[in-house]
Amino acid sequence: MRYAIVIEKAESNYSAYVPDLPGCVATGTTIQEVETEIRGAIAFHIEGLREDGDLVPPPSSQVEYIEIAA
Repeated sequence: MRYAIVIEKAESNYSAYVPDLPGCVATGTTIQEVETEIRGAIAFHIEGLREDGDLVPPPSSQVEYIEIAA
């Protein structure tokens, strides 16, 4: 499966979340670290859903960039 993630710069670190998996979040001091942490968070989140007998939401979010004149 391939889930879209959103990475945001905070004051002193980075945070990431998965739009298709509400509550699945991670933080890290660098982008590389937050990417590693969110991978683990996704695996943990999906494992918890399965253990609870809940359906795992399929990836459905799309990410696009648009350019605007500044």
